[in-house]
Amino acid sequence: MLRTDWTRAEIAEIYNSPVLDLMYRAATVHRQHHDPQEVQVCTLLSVKTGGCPEDCAYCPQAARYHTAVKVHKLMEVDEVLTAAQRAKDTGSTRFCMGAAWREVRDNSDFDKVLDMVQGVNEMGLEVCCTLGMLTENQAQKLKDAGLYAYNHNLDTSEEFYGDIISTRTYDDRLDTLGHARKAGISVCSGGIIGMGESDQDRIGMLHTLATLPQHPESVPVNALVPVEGTPLEDQPRVSVWEMIRMIATARIIMPKAMVRLSAGRVRMNTEEQALCFLAGANSIFAGDKLLTTPNPNEDADLQLFQTLNIRPRKAFKDAAQPAVVFEQIPL
Repeated sequence: MLRTDWTRAEIAEIYNSPVLDLMYRAATVHRQHHDPQEVQVCTLLSVKTGGCPEDCAYCPQAARYHTAVKVHKLMEVDEVLTAAQRAKDTGSTRFCMGAAWREVRDNSDFDKVLDMVQGVNEMGLEVCCTLGMLTENQAQKLKDAGLYAYNHNLDTSEEFYGDIISTRTYDDRLDTLGHARKAGISVCSGGIIGMGESDQDRIGMLHTLATLPQHPESVPVNALVPVEGTPLEDQPRVSVWEMIRMIATARIIMPKAMVRLSAGRVRMNTEEQALCFLAGANSIFAGDKLLTTPNPNEDADLQLFQTLNIRPRKAFKDAAQPAVVFEQIPL
């Protein structure tokens, strides 16, 4: 039975348990709910880059920071569909489109995004968007266009949130998740570690996610990739053991969720990534970039899958829709 009544003390006890015990428990839970030889391959494309009015301290796309990111207007629908087809051809079964917006606005750009969603959905991919804040009506429009999942990360705990972002509130984020859920869209929400937060903040974020009325179907765990020009440019690298504690705890308290090994993977070797999979991660992002941050290239991921004898997970598995069979990365 899935629990949504976890206490912070219970989550802290799990998070702070001896790391080998924690990994063993998480691996056991993982095998009860997932095939440990399957890892979903996702592709994340920035369809509108830079110029964001927000002040997220980690983000190179914020207009107020002087970073190397160049502003690009919203891509054309045909360009996005070409990228989605390439992602499918190389093994991805989930395609996520990100736009550097504070919020969705009902204009021609949103209409264009709806066309993108429809086109990617027709390819048989799980189509996901991360577009900022949503209203109930906008969430319903995305659902009607074929959106499968909406990503809106909490980033960190409510207590630490104000140290990282001031241009929208924690409740704004929770409201957007609620609007997506009400529309019947799968929820993708996680956070970033390595921003100067404490272990208690990490536990607090996990507590918020695990006590939502329904667990997110997808929980990305990101390690900060410091970017020159942002307020967090000098933050030290997160260790693999910190990532493992987050992944394993998320797996135990949200057992059916896809736990996504997200930003920061480019700094991990094969052995470190294998430990994350053992701890319960079962999804990665493919492609040389995650929006604007570096990511391992396709050849490296192909070698990773071959070395570990893992295979790509099919789209829509365990969902209401029938599973769609795709060409997989050859192993």
